[in-house]
Amino acid sequence: MISANLNGVRSAAKKGFFDWLEKQQADFVCVQELKAQQADMDARLCAPAALHGCFHFAMRRGYSGVGIYTRHAPDEVRTGFGVAEFDDEGRYVEVRRGALSVISVYVPSGSSGEERQAAKYRFMDAFFEHLRALRSQGREIVVCGDWNIAHREIDLKNWKSNQKNSGFLPEERAWFGRVLDELGWVDVFRRLYPEEGEGGYTWWSNRGQAWAKNVGWRLDYQLATPQLAAQARAAAVYRDERFSDHAPLTVDYDYAPHGG
Repeated sequence: MISANLNGVRSAAKKGFFDWLEKQQADFVCVQELKAQQADMDARLCAPAALHGCFHFAMRRGYSGVGIYTRHAPDEVRTGFGVAEFDDEGRYVEVRRGALSVISVYVPSGSSGEERQAAKYRFMDAFFEHLRALRSQGREIVVCGDWNIAHREIDLKNWKSNQKNSGFLPEERAWFGRVLDELGWVDVFRRLYPEEGEGGYTWWSNRGQAWAKNVGWRLDYQLATPQLAAQARAAAVYRDERFSDHAPLTVDYDYAPHGG
């Protein structure tokens, strides 16, 4: 299972993302920030490496958008989570196969100003209730995506100087903690590697030498139901090539949808 914010699917393709993807033999690849519409998606972008693509595009051109590439034909595809403000922005797609749900989500960033931070808080309030409802369904679920929140001090390099910045605000961190502690979701990477800091970063600013010096943030997560999380065997952030300002997060699970 791979999660990757592409910062533009066409841009990532030009930087070799799909060449890399073809070598991964992934079952599910959750992507965010497509910055594309259906008309912009050629055959390779829609169905790379013999994978079937399912997408939720934003109404606004060149903005947001999420997708899931799956090796297993889905029984059902759901787009949006029932909140028009954010469904119009293309932030949620879910594929179901048997008792498994795989979700790609793109949580809004609040870094551009107070208006977008307020929108981020509205999203968080609504999505919290959606995550609660998902947990009540009795399904095995993994929610992959760019959550735009670094949960703990270990999750970013310069945590002291970022405590008043979007992505590491006390309210955001507390919300993420409630998702784990109150709703029972499991942060799979952190479960596998409880003390890993710099090796877990998935985003770097384009300013300065952040990438070269690994001055990063862990913003991309796979949150899973407890039984599925317990079947995670390994996780890794891929940094050998740079397809985006984010890096792909891969988790290996001992789980076979429909036994296949």
